[in-house]
Parts: sequence; structure tokens; C-alpha cells
Amino acid sequence: MSHTEKKFFNLHIDGIGYFERAREVTPKRGEPFMAVAVNALHGAADAVQRVRFDCTVRGQEAERLVREHMDAINDRDAKVLVGFRLGDLYAETFTYEKGDRAGETGVSLKARLLRVEWLKIDGETVYQRPRQEASPDGETPTQSEEASPTEPEPLPAEVRLSKDDPDFEAKKAKLKEQGYRFVARDKVWRLPKAAA
Repeated sequence: MSHTEKKFFNLHIDGIGYFERAREVTPKRGEPFMAVAVNALHGAADAVQRVRFDCTVRGQEAERLVREHMDAINDRDAKVLVGFRLGDLYAETFTYEKGDRAGETGVSLKARLLRVEWLKIDGETVYQRPRQEASPDGETPTQSEEASPTEPEPLPAEVRLSKDDPDFEAKKAKLKEQGYRFVARDKVWRLPKAAA
């Protein structure tokens, strides 16, 4: 292995939430960039909780979608629901300047918006990421427009991998992580609950 080769560990957050506050930011130094807030949903369907992420938009397709639908995202009466992938999460502290909490320290969660799986505006699907696309780490989309906002799409019972696939090792590692086991006689990866 070359001494100049660097290894990176990715931390990704996949989820469903609402886009809010889309804007172009012009820093004092550097190039302007797009930013958007994501109110991510989690918890029980009958008691949904939200976590807000302030995001820098990094994915090219994600940036195109945020720009294209900025009016709807910033319209308080519109609901812009999104299946998303975030990366590079970190927390930043700030001081409240107004209101009951003026002077207190707050925490803002920051991340990069890497990808949009699908986008719905007031219940109507306006974008669906093509299924044949795969991310650089070999993963395929885990959410679809058919999936309900509180129920992720179930994993397939069986998966076949080709050793000729350039992403074979990454996909194999992902399957193991998801609990799949290789069944040699059938030459398939199978979830234990689906094993005969």
C-alpha cells in the first residue's frame, strides 16, 4: 500500500424529513454555496419526534433539486417531504440572542446533504432517484417513494452478487452488516429469517 494513500471512514445518516429554509450563502471568503435545513423524523408513528440539521448542500443532484424547488421549500404552507442522506455530522454551539432563552447556550447540528432519494411536495412526488444508480460505496437506495414516511422499505430476502462487480467487496461487507449470510449451495446471500 502506498504511503500517500489515505483511508476515510464515512458516517452517513439516512432518513426522512422535511426541507425548510433553503438559501444561498455567500461567505466572506470562499465560494457561495447552497444551504437547507432538514427536520428529520424519528420515533413511533403516533408520537413522531423531529431533529433539525442545518445542512450545506454538497451533492450535485441535491443542489439542483434544492434550487429548483426553493420557493416551495421556503413556503410555510407547503410540505416538502424528502428521503435524504447526510454526512459529516458535527455539533456547533451558539448563544441565544432573543426570547426567553436569551444569553443561554444552544447546540446546532450541522451536516452535509449528500443525496436526495425522493422528493414530495404536498404529497405529490416530484423526484425519484433512479434505482439502477448506486453510490460510490456500493450501496443501493434504501428508501423509495412507495415507502411510508415512518416505515423504511424492507430488505429483500435474498441477494445475488457477481464477483465481476467492481464494487463486490463493498457490497459483500454491506450485506454482512445488514445480517445476510452466504448460502453456498444456492450461491445467494440470505437473511436468516428467510432461510429454509
